[in-house]
Amino acid sequence: MSSGALQSINPKAEIVRRGHTLAFNMMAARGLSDVLRSNYGPAGTQKMLVSGAGDIKITKDGATLLSEMQIQHPTASLIARTATAQDDIAGDGTTAAILLISEVLNQAEAYILREGTHPRVITDGIEHAKNSVLQFIKTCKIPIEPIYDELIKVARTSLRTKLHPRLADSLADIVTNAVMTIHQEGKAIDLHMVEIMAMPSGRDMDTQLIRGLVLDHGSRTAGRSAKSKNVHILTMNVSLEYEKTEDSSTMTYNNPEQRAQLAAAERQFVEERVNKIIELKKQVIGDSEESFMVINQKGIDGPSLSALTDNGIVALRRAKRRNMERIKLACGGQAVNSLDDLSADVLGFAGSVWEEELGDDKFTFIDEVHDPHSCTILIKGPNKHTIVQIKDAVRDGLRAVKNAITDGCIVAGAGGIEVEMHNHLMREYKKVEGPMKVGVQVFADTLLVLPKTLAKNAGFGIQETTIALLEAYGDGTKDGKPVHVGLNLETGKPMNPVEMGVVDNYNVKVQLVQSAAVISSQLLLVDEVLKAGRALSKDQ
Repeated sequence: MSSGALQSINPKAEIVRRGHTLAFNMMAARGLSDVLRSNYGPAGTQKMLVSGAGDIKITKDGATLLSEMQIQHPTASLIARTATAQDDIAGDGTTAAILLISEVLNQAEAYILREGTHPRVITDGIEHAKNSVLQFIKTCKIPIEPIYDELIKVARTSLRTKLHPRLADSLADIVTNAVMTIHQEGKAIDLHMVEIMAMPSGRDMDTQLIRGLVLDHGSRTAGRSAKSKNVHILTMNVSLEYEKTEDSSTMTYNNPEQRAQLAAAERQFVEERVNKIIELKKQVIGDSEESFMVINQKGIDGPSLSALTDNGIVALRRAKRRNMERIKLACGGQAVNSLDDLSADVLGFAGSVWEEELGDDKFTFIDEVHDPHSCTILIKGPNKHTIVQIKDAVRDGLRAVKNAITDGCIVAGAGGIEVEMHNHLMREYKKVEGPMKVGVQVFADTLLVLPKTLAKNAGFGIQETTIALLEAYGDGTKDGKPVHVGLNLETGKPMNPVEMGVVDNYNVKVQLVQSAAVISSQLLLVDEVLKAGRALSKDQ
């Protein structure tokens, strides 16, 4: 439907006409990339987001910025959704996706507006370049074993783009060990088994990994702070307090003796449950110096707590369901819903359990478990802003390590893989015949925007750095072996990123190439933007 036909049907329709559409889309892509460009890489700067309520967030994470910003422009909103999808699927590469999509439109603009090249010619070339690169990147994979030394390089590279190097190196060790703790051979890695707990105290360098659990509530035992050793843990979902009946009912009595008998019968029902726990404790521990702990999802009343405490049993009540599910993964044992036929088989075990208080909050630490399949990263920091930054970085680091284990390989970082893909496409450019060569050239030049942005944000000259990288890479081989060339952000000179431990995830780069090529091609083929949808309010 032409614009004239549409306006005859809906005179209120807003139309960006043919010829102005590319400029309309370019303006949105360029504006979005200008916002995020300075954040890219370890040397990138940060943004301060201020909400309508006055809440402040300081971050350089692309996914966080795009989710928090209010984006009105339709094209910018489309690009932002694509970039956040990149983060959801691959766990990283949000800012890089914005830069690539914007650069494709920028490179294509010269051919379309100045030379009159049809957008279809360019998109065909981009599609050919995308398919060629996806085949080539398979040859760039560097196989790794899921061992500590290899995985920590991936974690360090990811974390250094979000945090200062000293903190990033410390967290890289924590993140790698956390993923290796929950990793089970032959099973998919579930990062939900890594609990990220914030404790607003101390320094950011005090962040630690607990190979067990940190519960954000404590026991009801007054004054308890000593560390318990060799703790047997009973996890249950059984009420140890008086409960109302499920149906509405009324019980009457004629004198105080009947009322006392009624209260005693109710109390006896709860005491029988408490006594079963005490008997299990005596059966398992006996006269040894080991400890016993009850973690209950339901309530524990005062008399029951006193009875348990008198028998040396530490009790936590109203534990959160997510913690109940993870306790058995960390400590072993089974969660019970009934106290009938209790045995030692249902108990978990932890080498040490202790409690810490921070203001009015209590934290219970369960550590030194034998074979944990769940763990906790306890994030510490002097203020809320620091903790939020570390949280975002840790989540990206966890996904980077998970991707490396799942892929079984890595690729060169520091702009190295982009230099390799650019060099491959320039060779492919010579093989392609016809006008499709233009699209291949556009995509090849687009890939260099990432190492160029790294250089600019680190304070080095873009032209000199790019030429030095391409010259150092040469034809991609040396003495019959593949060459890896990336940018050293400290010197501004080429380096071997693989030898320096700067590596990226394979699936992140694959997803990046696919999303950038597809979305930019779709935007190039848009010749008119029509705002003619049905109004939501009746008076419009």
